[in-house]
Amino acid sequence: MILFLTRTYFPEGTNGTLMCEGKLVCHTIGLPWKRNEKRVSCIPEGRYFIRKRYSQKFKWHLEVVDVKNRSYILFHPANNALQELNGCIAPVTKLSGPGLGLMSRKAFEKLKTLVYQTLNDKESVELIVE
Repeated sequence: MILFLTRTYFPEGTNGTLMCEGKLVCHTIGLPWKRNEKRVSCIPEGRYFIRKRYSQKFKWHLEVVDVKNRSYILFHPANNALQELNGCIAPVTKLSGPGLGLMSRKAFEKLKTLVYQTLNDKESVELIVE
């Protein structure tokens, strides 16, 4: 499965649209682009793979792997990039401003279900960020 994340950059945050096979999965929010600096920037454009991950804080969620000079880049719920993200990507149902979104948990569950079904079938999930 290939997910396409098309982003728009703003000084206050990054908004995105996540598509799979030409269909909208959800929108996304992230930090603004600051040259891939840890904890203050969104990740660079490129090709990545996604895997399952578990933590006490987020329970079962998604991790974007092999991001250059970064680690623990996750997909997890958040509605305000500047307040709730450290470089991760938050799925949202609706964008409400630069780096801001609504109903993140609903969008996250939709994305997680889609990705986990594919991974459970022993298929890879690639993320193309443009």
